[in-house]
Amino acid sequence: MLIWTFECADIIERMSVPAEGLTLGAVSAIVEKRILTDTVRLHRPGEPVFNPDTGQYEPGPPVIIYEGRGAIFPNGGPGIVLHLEGQAYVDDSTSKYKLITPLGAPVASRGDTVSVVSGADPAAVGRAWRVLDVGQTSTLAVVRTTFLDQNTQSGTSTPGAVL
Repeated sequence: MLIWTFECADIIERMSVPAEGLTLGAVSAIVEKRILTDTVRLHRPGEPVFNPDTGQYEPGPPVIIYEGRGAIFPNGGPGIVLHLEGQAYVDDSTSKYKLITPLGAPVASRGDTVSVVSGADPAAVGRAWRVLDVGQTSTLAVVRTTFLDQNTQSGTSTPGAVL
């Protein structure tokens, strides 16, 4: 049982102030170099283009918002989503992931698409995810976190690949 004392408060205060003088910027630089090793692309639908042959508007080419360092991690294991008829729910996903990008990367918007352009895991290259909500921000941010739902698995899958 821990009894709160002034000594505990002093220990916590010393833990929150790094003795080495690492700033959040220094931590961000380390994370970007060591963890954000994939190249990811964030894009959103472009303006519709009129096709004079069909007389219809067709989706325009996607607009790339960001292409650069990033990492994609599973956000928990697969789950079972139960939808009750007539009940409202927010985009439940059985395939949740999170995108980690540098703070300098633009904030993703709901409905944007993320894909892995290159990375250490060949099975990740070519996969696409849908952005579930606006990228998170925080007072003590080191990286930007964006929650995703996997759309496709079109990457080249190799036996024994790390998932």
